[in-house]
Amino acid sequence: MLEVENVCKEFKLYSRPWHRLKEIVMRRSYHRTHKALDNITFSVASGETLGILGRNGAGKSTLLKMLNGVLLPDAGQIKITGRVTGLLELGTGFDPNLSGAQNIVGNGLLLGMTRQQIEERRASIVEFSELGAFIHEPIRTYSSGMNMRLAFSIAIHADPDTFLIDEALSVGDGHFQQKCMRRIKEFRAKGGSIIFVSHDLNAVKMICDRAIVLSEGKVVADGHPEDAVNIYNQLLGADDEDYSERLQVEQHGYGSRQAAMENVVFKGLNSQSTILANGDTGVLEVTVAAQVDLPDVSLGLMIRDRFGQDIFGTNSHYLGHPIAMLAGERKTLRYRFPMRLAPGKYTITLALHDGADHTINCFHWHDNAIGFEVAGITGTFFGGICDLAATLEELHAPTDISNGIARNAHTQ
Repeated sequence: MLEVENVCKEFKLYSRPWHRLKEIVMRRSYHRTHKALDNITFSVASGETLGILGRNGAGKSTLLKMLNGVLLPDAGQIKITGRVTGLLELGTGFDPNLSGAQNIVGNGLLLGMTRQQIEERRASIVEFSELGAFIHEPIRTYSSGMNMRLAFSIAIHADPDTFLIDEALSVGDGHFQQKCMRRIKEFRAKGGSIIFVSHDLNAVKMICDRAIVLSEGKVVADGHPEDAVNIYNQLLGADDEDYSERLQVEQHGYGSRQAAMENVVFKGLNSQSTILANGDTGVLEVTVAAQVDLPDVSLGLMIRDRFGQDIFGTNSHYLGHPIAMLAGERKTLRYRFPMRLAPGKYTITLALHDGADHTINCFHWHDNAIGFEVAGITGTFFGGICDLAATLEELHAPTDISNGIARNAHTQ
């Protein structure tokens, strides 16, 4: 059980390092105050998983450090029942000059385990981390992913009542992240509480029972993860009058420039955000300018995943929409397509060319012109990288498929 009541935290910010000393000597203020947390109140019940969302600087990490006892509140109170273990900044509590095996002891003691408990759990910690022989190498030789493996393995073996996680899992490989998620679900099933801070909106929806949204140090939403994610996306959209991730591309890419893309916008059909859910409709708008008369201009696109794999491509010529332009003319072209993609980050490569084939006469080509993210699945769950909108029907009369195939082959 964890309760946060009316918690506030302020920091003094100085424009110059020596202003701290100057403030003491001159007895005048040379700082400005930044309120990192402003009257925060929430609770987490036993067995509950709470997600915390917010833009950079919203106060998420400050809040977790206070829950973990690293920082103290200026006002309000935090009530915690049981042991709290935090997986916050990678490498916290590790001595880089000691081996992974030696750091198991040091970090385990910091997390509240006894030496006997550490010794009893050492083999299990090493096995879970999958570090093998590297467990005897100095921590300074570890990659960030190896650091995360060891840190998570030690923390989850400390038997906490409340587990704090702050983006650390994002540096691990996919296999180990899935392994951590399975262990987190086991921890929840046993009644453990989790506070999970992440920019992975799909993960928040999947593992959290509830989520809060922080903005400028205040709780602006507290409720179902789906609702919290929607409010978080609205906050992202409010960062700019037109958040729809624009890109001035006239100085980028290559081609003859007889026609060129001047501006690119990607957004949701009913929002200004580039973070969409599977099933939403994406809108891509490209402003094109022609330098000469062009009777048959085609705008093509290729969507790629974070590994650079081609997912989907088309162009206006394939869609039966050839574009004629006069010299000096500008047009804005709009694509609409359903986001039937798996959660993840994607980029769009654009090409402006003559006719159907971009390899013959390309006016303007721009790799990874703009990016977007699919953050969750709103409809039926699916596996793989795309949703083919499959349907299933049950036939009332059984059909002998094998016999049918045999008969067809015989008649041929």
